[in-house]
Amino acid sequence: MNPTDGPIILFDGVCHLCSATVRFVIRRDPQARCRFLPIQSERGRELYRANGLDPEHPDTLLVLAHGKALKRADAAIAIGRELGFPWSLATVGLVLPRKLRDALYDFIALRRYRWFGKDESCLMPTPEIRSRFVE
Repeated sequence: MNPTDGPIILFDGVCHLCSATVRFVIRRDPQARCRFLPIQSERGRELYRANGLDPEHPDTLLVLAHGKALKRADAAIAIGRELGFPWSLATVGLVLPRKLRDALYDFIALRRYRWFGKDESCLMPTPEIRSRFVE
């Protein structure tokens, strides 16, 4: 993977909220800068683990961009920044202390399966968006 390419968003491929987030980003990223990788894939598991996270219990998005690995609220804010206005307004969240941002993120993340549901297998990209997914 070339570090000059756009950000890679590692997501929980069985989580309905996470898959909906991927579809949201795809629709709002017409230049196709963002790329996606399910944590459950072999490469996703490697990258997730390499960044100190447990792929057996994915509890956060992981965004790899500009030589940085961003987790939790910082990952969500980075996605908004990448999408441009009005989504870049998410950077306002940076005024909150990281501990508070991450607590809010974790509150949702811990309940996401119960609130939004879960699949038995990962999101399968359609042929139109297949190129957006990291192999």
